[in-house]
Amino acid sequence: TKKLNYNFMVSPILELNNINKSFGHVHANKNINLTINKGTIHGIIGENGAGKSTLMSIVFGLYQANSGIIKVNGNEIKLRSPKDSIVNGIGMVHQHFMLVENFTVLENIILGFEGETIFGEKLQKAKEDLKKLCETYNFNIDLDSTISDLSVGFRQRVEILKSLYRGAEILILDEPTGVLTPQEVDELFKILRSLKDEGKTIVLITHKLIEIMDLTSEVSVMRQGEMVGHTKTENTNKEKLAEMMVGRSVLLRVDKPEVKRGEVIFKVNDLTVKDDLDVIRVKNVNLEIRSGEILGIAGVTGNGQTELLEALSGIRNVESGNIELFGETISHKDNYLNPRMLKEKGLAHVPEDRQRMGLVTDFKAYENLIFGYHDQEPYSKSSIFNQKEIIQYANKVMKEYDVRPSSPNLLTSNFSGGNQQKIILSRELNENPKVLLVGQPTRGVDIGAIEFIHQRLIDMRNKGAAILVASVELDEVLSLSDRIIVMFDGKIVGEKENKNVTDRELGLLMAGVTE
Repeated sequence: TKKLNYNFMVSPILELNNINKSFGHVHANKNINLTINKGTIHGIIGENGAGKSTLMSIVFGLYQANSGIIKVNGNEIKLRSPKDSIVNGIGMVHQHFMLVENFTVLENIILGFEGETIFGEKLQKAKEDLKKLCETYNFNIDLDSTISDLSVGFRQRVEILKSLYRGAEILILDEPTGVLTPQEVDELFKILRSLKDEGKTIVLITHKLIEIMDLTSEVSVMRQGEMVGHTKTENTNKEKLAEMMVGRSVLLRVDKPEVKRGEVIFKVNDLTVKDDLDVIRVKNVNLEIRSGEILGIAGVTGNGQTELLEALSGIRNVESGNIELFGETISHKDNYLNPRMLKEKGLAHVPEDRQRMGLVTDFKAYENLIFGYHDQEPYSKSSIFNQKEIIQYANKVMKEYDVRPSSPNLLTSNFSGGNQQKIILSRELNENPKVLLVGQPTRGVDIGAIEFIHQRLIDMRNKGAAILVASVELDEVLSLSDRIIVMFDGKIVGEKENKNVTDRELGLLMAGVTE
């Protein structure tokens, strides 16, 4: 990592003084003071629910602070909407992209700011200006491409390009690497460094400490709505930052006892699965999991892991092959799985897309905490819900899993991503399944919650559960797994016992290099 030289004059471009924001009884930001210097990459870290995204949403005009002052280049400004922020040179790339799928890149960028640029010379000038920006920052984007045809990494570039076209001097990125492959992360970092070298200011909201250490020059830490520390990145390390975030020392690698494998209780034989476009994405996969072990699946996104987990959990039909549970064939081409039946047999599933498959975000937290088990006692009897029992259970579980805020009646959409993940995990793990399928267990989750989730999975493994974990985070696979399989192009291209295996070995397999 290149060390940064701090022997230069810095001037504040963004200043926040005593910013406060409440949502009902939840005080999301408490007297926040923050100074961002021009031409730097400034990291903001903190646990999920610490108030990071809320604070930056205030800076982008999505929320209005209850009190406090915001200054840009020393001038106090009022931000009543994102348009005010854009006028003041502030852009934001959100965790979930704000793009119209069936519009082109060009149409998405000028949308809302088109004025007279829809037709004629002004549209052509807009296109020429965007081409220059693409060349300057090496974006390599075809402006006539439809968004739905672009990878996640290129969609993110479109969001950045949109902000730059609108004159952003301050660019806020909220968890920008959560859905990117390692290669896309590298490309993004090149772009961000290039922007910094051109004098732009980057504010990076992330929970990944390795990214903070690699990319930023300064870092600020938030905890429970308050700003608890600022430091130059060269003066700290991952362990110190983790402790500041959580308020205690944090294990950055989970400790687990030696594996004690039992019998094979889950088996997959010659499984082939197609995606929604009728393309084969899983090709003759064979695997087995024993009780008391964690089998990890490593691989770059898009190599069949998603379709495999969906087939194993009964969400997607099997094209050929079969699945066995406790020696009984439970699925083949003419015998489709029923997710409800699987729950009754002791199989639980934590889907990789928590908002699309794991939760109904317009429902309350206590409702999401019992979905799939809602017709069982003590939650219901004779098809009548026992609301008092459900609320009591929800209160107990939310405290046990440290879901913040611990408010069963709050809409699930109002929880941060990491706390939404805890709601799903608590729902599935508390039923003590014999087999657990987990997709991306800590995607978008902060360091404290990662430690908690990993320990819960290890505890289940120690009690004899058979666990399958698919993750694009190689460190996570290495930390959790007893055995590791690698998927490439829908096939298993390697299997390793997790003893002295290196990330280089796995990385080569992930790239399809098997020799």
